[in-house]
Amino acid sequence: MDFMLEEEMIDLLTFCLQNPESDELESKKSRFKEIGKELFDDGGVDAMENFFFAVDNRIQGEIEQSPKNYRSLWNGISDEWNYP
Repeated sequence: MDFMLEEEMIDLLTFCLQNPESDELESKKSRFKEIGKELFDDGGVDAMENFFFAVDNRIQGEIEQSPKNYRSLWNGISDEWNYP
């Protein structure tokens, strides 16, 4: 399951970064938020941080763009997760 979620996150964030004007952007962001909640429910903030770190590194390696601006979409899942 973890591998599938990681791949889905990569696909979602890559799409968002490469298609910022797309009509599908909000649905992609919504699914990304759901994944954050699933990760938190399964492993807490540590799981969220580990997944985002791995996804961030892979996306930067593949398309040379950073998805860090999307971390804030997970704000509110936990008091410990708070990014601008």
